[in-house]
Amino acid sequence: MVLRVIPDYTTRHAALKRGEVDIAYFLAAEDIRRTPGFMVKATLPSTHWLYFLDQWDPKSPWHDRRVRLAANYAIDRHAINRALTRGLSRITWSIVHSTFDLYWQPPPYPYDATQARQLLVEAGYPNGFDAGTLFCDVQATTLAEALVNDLKAIGVRTQLRPLERAAFFNGLAEKKLKNVVHVFAAAFGNAATRLEGVAVSGGTYAYGGYPDLDGLFRDQAAEPDPMKREVLMHRMQQLIYDRAMFAPIFDHAFLSGVGPRVEESGLGLIPGWGFSAPYEDVRLKTK
Repeated sequence: MVLRVIPDYTTRHAALKRGEVDIAYFLAAEDIRRTPGFMVKATLPSTHWLYFLDQWDPKSPWHDRRVRLAANYAIDRHAINRALTRGLSRITWSIVHSTFDLYWQPPPYPYDATQARQLLVEAGYPNGFDAGTLFCDVQATTLAEALVNDLKAIGVRTQLRPLERAAFFNGLAEKKLKNVVHVFAAAFGNAATRLEGVAVSGGTYAYGGYPDLDGLFRDQAAEPDPMKREVLMHRMQQLIYDRAMFAPIFDHAFLSGVGPRVEESGLGLIPGWGFSAPYEDVRLKTK
């Protein structure tokens, strides 16, 4: 088994097809599918969502739940999934990864641009509004561009500003960003650890909070009964959904190419991990 770090996409793709490596990450699915003997494997390490940073500002349009709900109806998640990840991402309607303990499955937000525009009318924005900057990590620019276009289609106008990763997460943690931000998270944990950082007052990336959510989080942290704790966490996630605090996109498919010599790639053996692991289980075909 050959393992190498190859930063450039074109070089990775060529190295895989020449047999110089057996597994290559961050590849376009169609390039590999068309090559006999090669296959594409999708892992789902990160969850993506839009975060309405100004929802706690009474002067901001995002303070109105109807506006946040309109944004959720405006995003055509299935079309984005097909276009960017060949339909291999998992749309879950939650910012909590679907494999996490204490996960609650929300109902879907249907794609409905007409309903989204009607909600804006009801909120007092019949012509839409200028929503300022939409920040994103530079590696997520393509996905963020699709979100900008979907919002623009209902009259919510944003200017996309990609940032290098260190600047992006530092700015988010230091509360220097504003308006709207495209966030993704790939850290392991459970529903409680995911929500602590973004949905609880004082969280690393939380720009605000709600007393009832804070109370539920404190209660679940002190609850020794697993079943009762699950009820509390499910209630917390339901309230987040009901308030449309975020616009979840999907658990993003991380596409890798696997060469013809590989029997077991290790991709997907550890749920929520994007790479080949554990190496003890990776195998080549026997001749």
